[in-house]
Amino acid sequence: MTKVNASNAMLQVLKDWGVDTIYGLPGGSFDSTMNAIHDFRDSIRYIGVRHEEVGALAAVAEAKLTGKIAVTFGSAGPGAAHLLNGLYDAKTDNIPVLALIGQVPTAMMNTDFFQELNENPMFADVSVYARTVTTAEQLPQVVDTAIRTAYSKRGVAVVIIPKDLGWAPIEDNYVSSANAFTPSDWNLAARDADVARALDLINEAQRPILYYGQGAKGAGDEIRALSELLGLPMVSTYLGKGIVADDDPGYMLPTGRVAGKPGVDVGKTADLVLFAGSNYEFGGHMFSPTATFIDVNLETSVIGARHAAALGVRADAPTFLRQLLELARQQGDARNDHADWLAAAKQDKAEWTTWVDAKAADDREPIRIEPIYAEINKHAKPDAIFGIDVGNVNISSGRFLKLGGDKRMVTSPLYATMGFGLPAGIAAALKYQGRQIWTLSGDGGFAMVVQDLATQAAHNLPVINIVFTNKSLGYIEAEQDDTRQPHSGVALTDVDFAKVAEAFGVKGYTVRTLAELRRVLDEVSDTKVPVVIDIKVTNDRMLPVEAYPVNRADRPDFDDFAAHYEATPLRPFGEILAGHGIHLG
Repeated sequence: MTKVNASNAMLQVLKDWGVDTIYGLPGGSFDSTMNAIHDFRDSIRYIGVRHEEVGALAAVAEAKLTGKIAVTFGSAGPGAAHLLNGLYDAKTDNIPVLALIGQVPTAMMNTDFFQELNENPMFADVSVYARTVTTAEQLPQVVDTAIRTAYSKRGVAVVIIPKDLGWAPIEDNYVSSANAFTPSDWNLAARDADVARALDLINEAQRPILYYGQGAKGAGDEIRALSELLGLPMVSTYLGKGIVADDDPGYMLPTGRVAGKPGVDVGKTADLVLFAGSNYEFGGHMFSPTATFIDVNLETSVIGARHAAALGVRADAPTFLRQLLELARQQGDARNDHADWLAAAKQDKAEWTTWVDAKAADDREPIRIEPIYAEINKHAKPDAIFGIDVGNVNISSGRFLKLGGDKRMVTSPLYATMGFGLPAGIAAALKYQGRQIWTLSGDGGFAMVVQDLATQAAHNLPVINIVFTNKSLGYIEAEQDDTRQPHSGVALTDVDFAKVAEAFGVKGYTVRTLAELRRVLDEVSDTKVPVVIDIKVTNDRMLPVEAYPVNRADRPDFDDFAAHYEATPLRPFGEILAGHGIHLG
C-alpha cells in the first residue's frame, strides 16, 4: 500500500469536499501542512494574507457568498488567537467554516514550549466541533468529520494539528465521506391550519406588513405578489436587501437605524407583522409593542424570541409564502386588500425617493454621502458584488445602495466586526472572477485591515475599494450624541489612503469633489487590478430616521429637527396616512 504524509491525506479530503482555496499565514508549527499545501498547489490555491484575522474574515465571506465550507488556518499560539475574531462572525451567522490550527510537536506539548497554548479551550465557545488530532492516522478522518459537522450544525469546526503528526507517513487508503454526504433539507411546508390562521389574521388587521429576512431568499416573486394581493408593504432586514429590488414602489427598505424613513414608518404604525425568515435582533424595539406578530421560521428556538407572537409557524419562509399566496388567491373577493394602507406606504416611499434624489445632486464640499452612492449605483454592473464594512457604511448602504437581480452584498451584520469589507473583497474576487467587486468601508474599519491591500495586489484582484474618510467613528459619535455625552474617543486622524495604497502596490486616488468622483469611477469601473478611492466626505450625520416622528406633534422640536437635517420636504407618515383616510388611534 502506498504511503503519504498525513497532511497530504488531509489535503486530499479538502479537495474531495470541493475546497479550492485556503487562507492563512504560516508559522513553524504549521510547516507540515504548508508542505502539503505546496504539493496540492495545482488544485487548492493558497492565499497568503498579512494577518490571520483577514484570512478568517475572507473565509467567512467566501462561505457566506457560496454557501459552501471555506477554510482558514493559523499557527500555534498567536496565529491561532488572531483567527478568533473572524470565526466569531461565522458562529454568529451560522456559517460553515473550517479552521486548521497549528500546534507544537507532540513531544513538546504540555511543557510550556515556545508558542504552545492549550488551544482546545480557546475555541470551545466559537465552534460546533473542536478536536486535537492525537495520531497521524486520525488526521484525514478528523478533518472529514469536522467538515460534515460544520455543514450539519452550521458553524465553525476546528482541527488542531501537532506539527510532527502532519509529517508522519500513513497508509494512503482513507476514503472521505464527501460523495456520500447529503445536505440538510431546509424545505419544510407549514401546516394548512397555520397558513389559514395567518391569512385570517392578515385579513382582520388594518395595517399589516410583510417583514422578511434572508431566510426568504428566492421568494421575491411571491413577496411582491402577496404585497399587491393583500396590501402588504414590504420591509426587510438589512440582509434581506436584494430579495426585492430597491426601486420597487412597494418595498420600504429595511427598518431600524440601518434603514430609510419608509421602513421605519410602516414598522412603527403596523398593527400586524408577518415576520418571515428573520431573527431580527431589534424586533422588540422597532415595531409597535401592540402589533400582532406571525413568526415564520425553520428554527423553533427563535420563533417568538424577538416579539410576542400570536402565531408561530415552523416552516421555511419561501415555502410558507407560496402556500399563503395560493390560499389568498383562492379566497378571491373575501380577502382584505388593504388598498389605502399600501397606497399610503407607496406615497411615503415616493416622497423619500424624491428627497434622496435631490440630495444625490448636491455637489457641496465636503462631498455628501448621497451623491457618492448615486455614482456607485450608476457605475455598478448588474452582477456586482459588494463587501460592506461595519459602521455608518451600513446605514448608508441600507438606504442608498441599490440591489436586486444578480447584485449581491456580504457583511458582518450581527457580530458587526469592523474590518470586514476588504477581506470580503478578496474572497469575492477570488470566487467570482469576471464580476465587478467593490468594498465599501469607513476610514476606521479600513485602517484595521489595510495591510492586506498587499494580498489584493499579489493576486491582481480587480477590487474597487471605496473608503469614506470622515475622520470619525461616526456610528459611535452619533450614539454619543443621542445619549447627550461629550464626544470621547471617536475622532480619527486623517490618513492619505491613496498614498498608503501606492505603498502596497495598489493604485490610489484621493477624491474631494463630485466631479472628481465621477471622473475616477469612469476610469476604474472596468479595472483589472485593485484600486483604492479615498473619498474625503462630510462628517454631518445622516438623518436619524428612527427618530423621525409619525406625527408632527409627537416631537415639539420637529421644525428645528427637520431643518437641521434638511428634511423639511419629508412629511410625517401620519399626515400621509390621513390623506388616504387612515387615522391612527
